[in-house]
Amino acid sequence: MLAGFDRVKAPLRRLKVPPRTKATAKSQSTQQRLAAVIKRCRDIMRTDPGLNGDLDRLPQMAWLLFLKAYDDLEEQREILNADHDSLIEDAFRWRTWARDEKLTGDDLLAFVNDKLIPHLKALPKSESGLSAGDVIAGIFQGIDNRMRSGYQLRELVSELNKIHFDSADDIHTMARLYESMLRQVRDAAGDSGEFYTPRPVIRFMVQQVDPKLGDIVLDPAAGTGGFLIESLEYLRERNQAISVPQSEKLHASLRGFEKKSLPYLLSTMNMLLHDVDSPRISLGNSLQALMANRSASAQVDIVLTNPPFGGAESGDISKGFPKEFQTAETAWLFLYLVIETLRPGGRCGIVVPNNVLVESEIGARFKRKLFETCNVHTVVRLPDGVFAPYTDIPSNIIFFEKGAPTEAVWFYQISPPLGRKKYTKTRPMQTDEFAECSEWWGGLGRSNRTETDNAWRVTAEELVHSNYNLDLRSPVSLADLAHRPHGELLQELIAAEEEILSLLNGLHRALEDGK
Repeated sequence: MLAGFDRVKAPLRRLKVPPRTKATAKSQSTQQRLAAVIKRCRDIMRTDPGLNGDLDRLPQMAWLLFLKAYDDLEEQREILNADHDSLIEDAFRWRTWARDEKLTGDDLLAFVNDKLIPHLKALPKSESGLSAGDVIAGIFQGIDNRMRSGYQLRELVSELNKIHFDSADDIHTMARLYESMLRQVRDAAGDSGEFYTPRPVIRFMVQQVDPKLGDIVLDPAAGTGGFLIESLEYLRERNQAISVPQSEKLHASLRGFEKKSLPYLLSTMNMLLHDVDSPRISLGNSLQALMANRSASAQVDIVLTNPPFGGAESGDISKGFPKEFQTAETAWLFLYLVIETLRPGGRCGIVVPNNVLVESEIGARFKRKLFETCNVHTVVRLPDGVFAPYTDIPSNIIFFEKGAPTEAVWFYQISPPLGRKKYTKTRPMQTDEFAECSEWWGGLGRSNRTETDNAWRVTAEELVHSNYNLDLRSPVSLADLAHRPHGELLQELIAAEEEILSLLNGLHRALEDGK
């Protein structure tokens, strides 16, 4: 299930995922059974004094699920290859301790805290950084057992034993249940500054960038793996008769970086539940790792990402960039990184905040490099509130291809539904609200595009003359401003300024903390 299993000579049995739209009585029964298991697990964890909220409960369940899935797939390997040797010693394999109902209470806590987790953290690593030992040890570097009751931990482990990762139905259903749990964690994580990309935005970006079999797809800020999972689903739906070798190549072509241990664990588990038994997600800062290796062999065909913005990187990170591009602002560093990481002809969809469009000082340097080395063909302006409740800062998606300079940029303004000014947490953006933009897009060749109330074209010469100001609105919407009440416009301007001030204060605090 992890990269680096070179000793496994026999191919693993590929589990066919049932079509989403053809739920059988058996799959419905599986969903009910597993939903009951998950509910019971959460009920058990709610009563443990060491866990507070879903930000504690899901990671606790995720690392246990990880070990269960790993052990189930190890059993398959052993059936296919009698010489297979597990990295995890027998005493620490799930089948040994998790199925021993007599191991409970303080004895179970002592085993997990003092023996199991230290053993997993100390697994041997490889030079490549992508072996099974690297992945498992990396995950558990940031993991601790937070449950205080060994009896409740035993109950939880016994419930998880009811999930079978050698069953296609169980894997398919758990993937859907896990996605729903991740959404709840994303809501909670937003309170601590973590922004997660809504699935409709991810799906739209993947569709327009249009990955093909053989393309290497990278998300340098993978989070919980949304872009990689959606790319996987997109390719599977368009290649129904995919062979085992093609499937293995597809899995190896989906790559990511995540520097925080919790989302790294969640994204790895997310990939496993989508039948990717060799997740190529690395634990580390892509701004450092990828800038240190800019060889042609390290370049990729596609980048799909929503990098963190409003944050500040340390001086050690920015020193890895050319002097004229050294800054603490993460959004600019990621934009430069993406340009450098793409192969000639490579394609990108990247979410950026409004300040990237507006910035005319250091930002102009980055945009000049972007315009001179890439064809920035489309900027999609997202409605307000798409990232609610995390922030009301307006966001955009920039689409570009590397290899030829920009001649003109098409802008497309997506408006909220009629009668609404913005999206909210309880009334989020829906996938079908991208339909008009997708129809206007013009297919793979972006042909027959026309100017409309929401779409307009600006030449590169005009943008260079404005010092690369991309903060442009539809000429139609600008004309409409004259008819809106001045008080309403002023109120919106104040709200936007307050949000920007909040962002700047957060950046200032991050810089102060880094001293």
